[in-house]
Amino acid sequence: MKRPLLKVVSKKYTICFLLVLTILHLLIDGWRWQMFPAYVIMAILIWRINRTDFMKVVKPTFIRVFGYLLLVLVLVVGWFLPQVLPVFSLPKPTGIYQVGSKWIHVKTNLDEIITEDPFDKRELMVKMWFPTDDISKGEREPYVDEANRLGFIRKYSMGILPSWTINYLDRVKTYVYKGVPIVQQKFPVLIFSPGYGSKSTGYYALLSELASHGYIIVNVSHTYESLGTTFPDGTQKFFDYEYQYEQDASSMEHILPIKEAFNKDISFEERHEILREASKDYFVTHIVERWSKDLISVINHLEKLNNDGFFKERLDLDKIGAFGHSRGGGAAGQTALKDNRVKAAVNIDGVQWGEMMDTIFQKPFLFLSADWPEEHENINAHAYVNKSTDYFYECKLLTSGHPNFMDIPLMIPVQSIAGTGTINAELGLEITNELALEFFNKHLKNEANADPVKIGKRHELLEMKVHKGDSIQ
Repeated sequence: MKRPLLKVVSKKYTICFLLVLTILHLLIDGWRWQMFPAYVIMAILIWRINRTDFMKVVKPTFIRVFGYLLLVLVLVVGWFLPQVLPVFSLPKPTGIYQVGSKWIHVKTNLDEIITEDPFDKRELMVKMWFPTDDISKGEREPYVDEANRLGFIRKYSMGILPSWTINYLDRVKTYVYKGVPIVQQKFPVLIFSPGYGSKSTGYYALLSELASHGYIIVNVSHTYESLGTTFPDGTQKFFDYEYQYEQDASSMEHILPIKEAFNKDISFEERHEILREASKDYFVTHIVERWSKDLISVINHLEKLNNDGFFKERLDLDKIGAFGHSRGGGAAGQTALKDNRVKAAVNIDGVQWGEMMDTIFQKPFLFLSADWPEEHENINAHAYVNKSTDYFYECKLLTSGHPNFMDIPLMIPVQSIAGTGTINAELGLEITNELALEFFNKHLKNEANADPVKIGKRHELLEMKVHKGDSIQ
């Protein structure tokens, strides 16, 4: 007859091993609430090992069976929570530079229409991501700042959950440093606009990658329409849900004709006229126009930054690009239309509401779309009907969803919860990064060997058509 394991290896050593394992986890990985079921299981296991006589035959009772079922439930929950909300790894930037960051306060002359005070002027906070070659005296910045942390909780839990529920994100290792110097040379500038109601800095994979290849990124937080923003005096301003509800309530008279136009069996030309008229006063059109004014105000402020202070003579203002995701992508396109200082622009899966239907780009432009289902209303087929007199890249990332261009697929790696596509999260971000980098290298830095087409050839999940004027390349 074989002796029970715990007669071979004494209870004392087994319990010590489990305690050491727990302490190591707490010291190295850190406490987080998602692991609480695992802590409960560990406590129960230690208690049972200490109390149980393994030489006795244990008879099943109702209490024991119920206890085992409860233990199985805790095991399932303990496995599920860390999978859904993990301490994830950000991709390490591949460029020759390390990446630093600095927040800048921009005061504008624009009226602030979201607040009730008629004298309010729009103020913005922008995060500058820049190349650095010395991180010796810097420190890694946290993945989520306090304002975005609170804004995130307000959005996804209606303010019910406490802020510590996302403290586990503090353990996400970023490759961006505070308190570091900028490399002593000029760099092209890329203005970035995020998605509506999102964490404005929630694009670490994309923005840190571009900065590491020799770009200064100007990451705009659209006050009251980004999740959260902290100003120099400590004031925090959050997404204004009341304003959003008011705008949503008045939008149906504009959005219904657009939906009906896609459901009717009519020609492209007939649908185009319906969309053109219906979209003029659609509230999202106004957001795109207002955000483009934000971006232009920030571009105006760059001259001041380039003349004095930390960024003195580091911004190459002859090489300015604009890009963005979702509504920020539409704002980047609108900015490219309105401001000749912007030499090239990228829209990452945003609808180009506004005047684009009536005009044409006079500069290089890239549109990267998620792999939307066939029934999805393709507004951009009408918005970009005229394309550009220069290069126009029409791209689709196959098997991707709208959030695949953010850090979301890393942050929430469960497709049904995150709303992502079936594409591997890291691969989707890699393709997006390579495409944006190659586009700006060619059309902003004017690098001779740069060509976005080679990214399409390298990745079978990237579908691409290239237009040059009226022709398809």
